Amino acid sequence: MGTWGTGPFQSDLADDFRDWLHGLPPQEAVAAIQEAFQRVVDSGSVVDGEDGAEAVAAAAYAIGYAQGSDIPTNPEDAPERALLQMPEPVRAVARQALLRVLGDGSKLAQGWVDSSTAAEWRQEVQLILHAFDQL
Repeated sequence: MGTWGTGPFQSDLADDFRDWLHGLPPQEAVAAIQEAFQRVVDSGSVVDGEDGAEAVAAAAYAIGYAQGSDIPTNPEDAPERALLQMPEPVRAVARQALLRVLGDGSKLAQGWVDSSTAAEWRQEVQLILHAFDQL
């Protein structure tokens, strides 16, 4: 998996996941986003790096260009069609998933070689978590 930055879509895996979501009808995209969160929540004591990257990408995709969002996104990162309002159960599982991705058992959180890059990534995920709470 190639990674070229700390942003939510700056890895091959997250970029491919976003592209896949682009091709889904809105209702299916919301279901796929929820499934990405649920995989992280249901994982054992260790969160797989790929599942973590997809959960972060799913959250960033869901907020896209939400009004007042602090998330740095490019136009190609936003959904092509408006997504349905994220139901509260999806928002709840998103919070749990993102907190797990930030936690000690996360391979994604542990995978950063440079501590300043790790801090930048953590800040971006925390911004996504905060923005997702505002949906």
